[in-house]
Formats: sequence, structure tokens, C-alpha cells
Amino acid sequence: MSQAGWLIVVYGLLLAISFSSTALAIECLASDHEALLDFKNGLKDSHSRLSSWRNTNCCQWHGIYCDNITGAVIAIDLRNPQPVDSSPRKNEMWNLSGELRPSLMKLKSLRHLDLSFNTFNELPIPKFLGSLVNLQYLNLSNAGFTGLVPPHLGNLSHLKSLDLTDYSLHVENLQWMVGLVSLKYLVLDGVDLSLLAETDWVSALGQFPYLIELHLSYCQLSGHIPSPPSHNFTSLAVLDLSTNNFVSKIPDWLVNITTLQYIDIGLSGLYGKIPLGLRDLPKLQYLNLWDNNNLTASCSELFMKGWGKIEQLGLSFNKLYGTLPSSLGNLTSLTYLDLSFNAIEGVIPSSIGQLCNLNSLDLSENNMAGTLPEFLQGIDN
Repeated sequence: MSQAGWLIVVYGLLLAISFSSTALAIECLASDHEALLDFKNGLKDSHSRLSSWRNTNCCQWHGIYCDNITGAVIAIDLRNPQPVDSSPRKNEMWNLSGELRPSLMKLKSLRHLDLSFNTFNELPIPKFLGSLVNLQYLNLSNAGFTGLVPPHLGNLSHLKSLDLTDYSLHVENLQWMVGLVSLKYLVLDGVDLSLLAETDWVSALGQFPYLIELHLSYCQLSGHIPSPPSHNFTSLAVLDLSTNNFVSKIPDWLVNITTLQYIDIGLSGLYGKIPLGLRDLPKLQYLNLWDNNNLTASCSELFMKGWGKIEQLGLSFNKLYGTLPSSLGNLTSLTYLDLSFNAIEGVIPSSIGQLCNLNSLDLSENNMAGTLPEFLQGIDN
């Protein structure tokens, strides 16, 4: 999971807490019980994760959560509990596979569906998922699906969180997303978006007024990052466009999103001057622009002021030049600073000793002279 996923994690935890409060005495609906049994029959469960799916009260089954008044099934959480285990063989034991049966459509109150990190054997994402109109949370990340993301998902007007992270999926256009009017968290990391290269994907994704997180890393986006005449990123806190194939300057609209806390556009083919407006974003805590190779900035200008809340700053493998000003010492919230492999020169300012929260510092492969304060010499660098 990326560092930027913390808001999604918090959202998922809040949902889990609300689901786990369901009283065990509640009896599930007979129709939901029947639908889940049919759903189970389509799955291959090599580790018997669904061994509890036997008695008549499906509200007591593993991964099933019910409304504590009506008994209707409101959540299915069958994500692989060990997605990052060091033993692939052990992961396979926990994997669910098989097929997703359309009996899921009979769960009229279903709001939460998580099948992430399972192995659905390169099946396409079922179109019928677009009929689960009450869904608020859908996570199919790293679950073995392949092919086109079905436009039918655009029918999920109540959906707040959508995670389709996978390297075997692709999207032809974004027109279907117009219906996702409640969306707050969108994660498409690894999904092939190369067909969007010549379209204004920024305008399309900028129509979600409640969007808090947008993750589009490793998506094969290329060309110029569009600058739409208008956008509606009024709530955006996290933007990850890292590891794409842009040939683009950092767009002007980015520095106008005052809600941003996290920006990652590393290893993405950016060039030109780093906008000084980034330092004035009032909530920005994390900025990663590493390994773009052709981004430039005068250090005396870049660190003259601002960066009020910055905690992690990665600008390595670019073309920063000039000397580090003493005002760098004002960035007292910094825990991570990487300015390596640039063209910075001059003396390391003594004010760097004011960065008492630093636990990682890298100034290597520049043309600087001087020594670091003793307490900084022992940190990770």
C-alpha cells in the first residue's frame, strides 16, 4: 500500500468498526442467505476460509456483516488477509479464486465489497457489479481480474471509494465515470490509461467535488498534463501521478489546490521550472518530484520562504542549482529531505542544524562544501 493511502485506510477502518458492531443475535434475511450460498458455490476456497458459511444465520459468517436492525447483508469483506506475506505459497493458501456469480445482485442492501488480493484467474470484472446500486465501497485491487474495466461501474452513484489497482486492467475512456457523483477515493494504480493520453483526463476527473484522493501511478499516461479551463478539485488532499511517461511541465492549476497534503509526481518525465507556488500550499506535507531529471529551480528562491507544514521533500535527480539559503532551517517539520544528484553548490548552511526532526537526509552528488552538525551525521543518508 502506498504511503498516500492513509485516508483510504482510515475510511475502511471506520466502515469495519461500524460493521463489527452488528449484534450476533441478528438473523440474516433468508433471501440473502440463499444468495450468499450460491455466491460461495462459485468460489474455490483451498484454505477453507469460508468454513463458517454453513449455519442458517449468515450474519455470523466470516467476512459477512449485517444491518443490526433489519438483518440485511450490508458488507462482504473477503480480502486476502496476508497480501504481503513473504511466502507466495502461503499467500496462495489464503487466496479465493473461481468465479463471481450474479447472485450477488440479490443482496439489495450491500454497501461494501472487498475482494482484494485474491486470484480470480484473469477473469474480466463482471458487468453485473454495476447493478449493486447501493455500493459505497468497492475494492477489487490485485485480485487477478483482467481486461477492460466495465463502464457499467458508472451506475454506482453512491460509490465513495473505488480501488481497481492492477496491471492487467485497462480503460478506454472516462465517460462512464460521470455517474460516480459521490466518489471520494479513486485508486487506479497500474491500470493502463494509455488511451487517454490525447484526451483531457484532468477535466474528466476534476468533476468530482468530493474527491479526496486520486491515485494514477504506473498508468502509462503520456504527453502533456492537460490544463483544463476549470476543474472542481475543491477537496483533493492526495495526488499521485508518479511513474508515468509525461513530457510536461508541472501544470499551473496544481498550485491552486489549497487542500493538497500529498503530491507525488516522481519518475514521470517532467521538465521546466518547479513552480514556487508549491511552497505556499498551506497544507502540503509531502512532495516527491524525484528522478524527473529535467526539473529546475534556484535553491535560494525555492527555500526562501513557505513550506510551513512540509514533512517529506524528495527532489533528487533533477537540476536544482545555486546555494542553499539559511532559511532552509525554517523547515522544522521536515523528517525526510533528499536533494541528491542535483547541481547545488556552496556551503552547507549552519541553519540546517535547526532541522531537529530529520531522520533521513541526502545531499550527496552535489558540489557543496562544509560539514553537517554532529546530530545529523548519524542519521540515515
